[in-house]
Amino acid sequence: MKMMLAENIRAFRKERSLTQEQLAQALGVTAGAVYKWEAKMSIPELELIVSMADFFDTSVDVLLGYEMKDNRLEATVKRLREYRRQKDLEGLAEAEKALKKYPHSFQIVSQSAALYSAFGYDSGDKALFHRALELLEQSRLLLSQNEDPQISEQTIYGRIAQTYLGLDETDKAIELWKAHNADGVYSPRIGHILAQNDRVEEAAPFLSEALAKLLSDLVSTIIGYMNVYLKRGDHASAQAILSWGIELFQGLRKADKPNYFDKVCAVFLAALAASQFLSGKRDEARETLIKAKELAAFFDASPSYDESDIRFITRIEGASAHDDLGATAMDGVRNAVSQFDNEAFAALWREIAEEE
Repeated sequence: MKMMLAENIRAFRKERSLTQEQLAQALGVTAGAVYKWEAKMSIPELELIVSMADFFDTSVDVLLGYEMKDNRLEATVKRLREYRRQKDLEGLAEAEKALKKYPHSFQIVSQSAALYSAFGYDSGDKALFHRALELLEQSRLLLSQNEDPQISEQTIYGRIAQTYLGLDETDKAIELWKAHNADGVYSPRIGHILAQNDRVEEAAPFLSEALAKLLSDLVSTIIGYMNVYLKRGDHASAQAILSWGIELFQGLRKADKPNYFDKVCAVFLAALAASQFLSGKRDEARETLIKAKELAAFFDASPSYDESDIRFITRIEGASAHDDLGATAMDGVRNAVSQFDNEAFAALWREIAEEE
C-alpha cells in the first residue's frame, strides 16, 4: 500500500499559502511536528489526520493519497506483469502478498516466478533466482489450471533451465534444455551456451539445427508478409520484404554450388516481378523475371536438397527439405506466376520462358 500523506500535507498547505508555523498553530502542534510530517520523518496521529482533512476541506482518503487497489485475481496478475515491465522492485513485495492470497493460482505463481527471475537477472541477486526456482516448480504442479496456449510443461522447464543459468549452474541448464528440446525449440540456446563454454564440437549440430529451422520459418514469414501487403495493395512493402529475403537467402550459397534456397529465391523473384508488374514497373518486372528464370535453371541443372550444401549448416541427422512450390524450381516460378491470375503478366513470363 502506498500513501502520499507527506506530499499532500505540503501541497494543501502551499495551496492555501500557509507556512509550516501557521499550519502548526492552526492544528495546535509545533512547527517541528509539521516539518517532520512533510519530511516523512514521522506520521501524525489519526486524530490530527482527521483534523487536517477537515481544515483543508477534503476527505481523509484524499489527504492520505490512498487509492483502493483492485485485488481480484485477474487485476493482480496484470499488476504483477506491469511491475516486471516497469522494472519496479516493489513488485516483489506485491508478489509475496499475492502468493499469500492466491497460493494455488497458476497465474499468480507463474507471474511471480517471472518477476523474481527478471529481477534476478537485473540485479545478479542469487536469492531471487532461488525463489524463482521454487515458484517455477510450484507452477509446474499447477499447470492443469493454465489456459495460455503459449505456456506448457516444456516452456516451464525452459524457464527453469534459464534460471539455473542465472545461478551459474550451466550443466544443469543445458541438460534440462536438452531433455525438453522437442522440435528443436531450445537448440539456439543450447548451441549458444555450449559454444560460449568452449564445447564447440558439441555446439555445432545444435546451431545448425537452429539455423535450418529459423530459415524455414523465415520463408513462411516472408510469404505471409508478402500476401498481407499485396492484399492491402501495398506493393512497395511487398517488394521490400521480398528483396530483403532474396538478398539474405542468396548469401547462403557455398561458392557456386546450388542449394535449396536457390529454388526458394527463384520463386521469390517471380513474386517480386509480379508485384513490380502490377505496380506499373514493367521494365523492372521483365528483368526480375529473367533473373527468376536463370536462377531456376541454375538450381534445376544440379538440384540439391541437402542441408549441408547451405552455408553455415552442417549435416543434420534425419533432416530433409520438402515444399509445395513445385517439383522443380522452374515449376515453382510457373506456379508463382499463375497464382497472380494476370494474363498480361503470364504472357510476359511465357515470352521470357521461350527465349534462348
